Amino acid sequence: MSAPHDPFELSARRLTLDLARRGTEFFGCELQGLTDDELDGDSLLPGWTRRQVVAHVASNARAIGRLAQWADTGAETVMYASMEARNAEIVAGSILSSDALRESWADSAADLDRRWLALADDRWVVPVRNGQGAMVPLRDTIWMRTRELWIHAVDLNHGAGFRDLPEEALERLLGEIVGAWAARGDTGRRLTATDSTHTGYGDPDAAHQVTGSLADLAAWAAGRARSGVTSDAGETPVAPRWL
Repeated sequence: MSAPHDPFELSARRLTLDLARRGTEFFGCELQGLTDDELDGDSLLPGWTRRQVVAHVASNARAIGRLAQWADTGAETVMYASMEARNAEIVAGSILSSDALRESWADSAADLDRRWLALADDRWVVPVRNGQGAMVPLRDTIWMRTRELWIHAVDLNHGAGFRDLPEEALERLLGEIVGAWAARGDTGRRLTATDSTHTGYGDPDAAHQVTGSLADLAAWAAGRARSGVTSDAGETPVAPRWL
């Protein structure tokens, strides 16, 4: 277990918390720009309306708040009792009136931030169970929330794109996605951003090279777009599954 007062850990956690709070503001701005009628329109997620995306992000805040409660009290409190419970929570949120849905989202975000602020430093290293069933230190859930906010703000399909995400979020997201591919034995490609000093993502000796701007690569790898990305294998393929 890491030392709870390690300066590097504290600094890294504060930076990620800041990125999460900026993501909350960004998502909120995108939501505020939607009319009530537009909430019923299509998101970028197949089969989901914008209001379903908002309900999901609100539900996610409550789920991560339950993990913060677990770390704080020591009593196991899972994100969701089951996948069915998760889905039911999203459905219940999505059928709220537009005003109630906006309020639900704002309240869930504020409640999570209050829980984070109230946590003692030594609680952030307490192991909790993530959505995939793995035990991770609570501090990892900050990034879980951060990526939800930034990516789903784009999924609201109201003009925001991956180009609007901070560089540090894009770099971390790409590293995570390529790492997930590698963990499944999928190491056949190397991703190189044309506008970044980062040396690249994936095996340098991979059979295929995929290039594009940092934002375009992240959008492609996350399964949101294919434009702006080129592959030395010819036509740019659909990115492998991530989560």
